[in-house]
Amino acid sequence: MRRVVLVVVLLMSLIPAPLTGEAQGKVYRIGWLSPASSATGAAQLEALRKGLAELGYFEGRNIAIESRWADGDATRLPRLARALAELRVDIICSFGTPATLAAKRATTTIPIVFGQAAFPEQSGIVTSLGRPGRNLTGIAFIGPEYGKRLELLREMSPKTSRVVVLYNDQNIASVLAMTETQKWARTLQVTIDPLGAHDRATLDAAFDTIRRGTPDALMTTADPMLQSYRALIVEFAAGRRLPSMYGDQDYVTAGGLMFYGASTTAMWRQAAIYVDRILKGAKPGDLPVEQPSNFDLVINMKTAKALGLTVPQTLLLRATQMIE
Repeated sequence: MRRVVLVVVLLMSLIPAPLTGEAQGKVYRIGWLSPASSATGAAQLEALRKGLAELGYFEGRNIAIESRWADGDATRLPRLARALAELRVDIICSFGTPATLAAKRATTTIPIVFGQAAFPEQSGIVTSLGRPGRNLTGIAFIGPEYGKRLELLREMSPKTSRVVVLYNDQNIASVLAMTETQKWARTLQVTIDPLGAHDRATLDAAFDTIRRGTPDALMTTADPMLQSYRALIVEFAAGRRLPSMYGDQDYVTAGGLMFYGASTTAMWRQAAIYVDRILKGAKPGDLPVEQPSNFDLVINMKTAKALGLTVPQTLLLRATQMIE
């Protein structure tokens, strides 16, 4: 019996022990910096995770994600960015312009890949789209989609002549997006009423201004802070019976009328490709900033019906998704 036990012990000793730590290879630490909360910004992080998984990166195996959320308070971003830099993560993925600028100020050595940042040249993120320089690159909104949103909103509600645009007055990219919308509005002969907001108090003040006015419709820029209040904004627009066009698909999922723009899932999957290339040795400053190639039109048919709107056949044929 003792001989049998000894043989079993010897055989067990020949089986390789599971690899742990460094023996498995390097585990890359990826920092995630977002002005949203973990609830409202979960879709973007999940899209990045899926993109990384498609390239062979899995949490618990060869990557660890250090996520930092500002919970809708952009003033927290510089401190959160410095915390990621102090952790010496291998790369920082930043959501939107304010988070990217905070990350840029926090480190000049850790690579930064940004997503959903608008007008990166004008906002000071990069020196040029072709050669961003330093330690940054990513995927950016450039501008034409703002005019298209206004055009599609008028197609849905032809009587629209005055549109309120909610934008983040403390996010330079959101300000630039509002200016871009005004430029397109002149071509379409639409009057724009811009209303800036950067927190709950200023958003409530914007709502009060809308109540005192007579707008025909409402739009938002693609801003992470505004997006964190999407349920509130959608509820307000519904209460005022305002046809609405939003800067992110999540608004429409929450009951908003329409979204037109780049697929955020596709954008973060593009960003994942850059993360992979940088981890394999590419310099971020040599990787050109990419623009989205896939654009979605999403319509909430239930909301359209509640507003008494008949969705034109042209929009039905163009829509990539219709929420019933």
